[in-house]
Amino acid sequence: MADNLRILVVDDEIEIRRFLRASLGVHGNTIFEATNGQDALRMVIDNRPDLTILDLGLPDMDGVEITRRIREWSRMPIIILSVRNQEQIKIEALDAGADDYLTKPFGVGELLARIRVVMRRVVTPEGDAEYQVGELVIDMARHKVSIAGKEVVLTPTEFDLLRTLAQNAGKVMTHRQLIHQVWGVTYEDEDRILRVNIANLRRKIEENPSHPRYILTELGVGYWLKVE
Repeated sequence: MADNLRILVVDDEIEIRRFLRASLGVHGNTIFEATNGQDALRMVIDNRPDLTILDLGLPDMDGVEITRRIREWSRMPIIILSVRNQEQIKIEALDAGADDYLTKPFGVGELLARIRVVMRRVVTPEGDAEYQVGELVIDMARHKVSIAGKEVVLTPTEFDLLRTLAQNAGKVMTHRQLIHQVWGVTYEDEDRILRVNIANLRRKIEENPSHPRYILTELGVGYWLKVE
């Protein structure tokens, strides 16, 4: 895990906050804590954390709604924590803009691995350039995407997925390849996280998501980014 991170922990259970503070408050990391949604939103603005770890079930506001509000102005990675393991709830959280979803109880090792993955997405890789097809422009170095000159706001996960497709433009990437490259090997059976993020990307960059121009499906195999 990267050092010197500013991490906001949002959970109304004191035991979880203590566990996260002890697990993450090392290597120079600064931990901020909130016990409800209103405080969490205020602290995101005031403290500008690098990462938010957010419980889904808070006393005053649902974690999905908090995620939606944060995404109105911030691309900061968000990891959702919840005792709820239903697929539909996970999809709602990812659809709102969360970068990951971790079901309680979880171990320190798994949490740190998930943090490494989401934080890797906000680091600019060396050697990247600009990719353009039609009106779609992906600025790899600046983490910017535009359609017909208008910027499109993506979450770090959505950008990482689009960048991976662009770096392999014209080539079909299998579901497993995309999951491994964007989320890591621990997500091998998490096809739904890929489906949700592909759907979100299409809604943001395609004129007609039902008949995509850029991100195409190879039925039963995977996805590829069109080359013109």
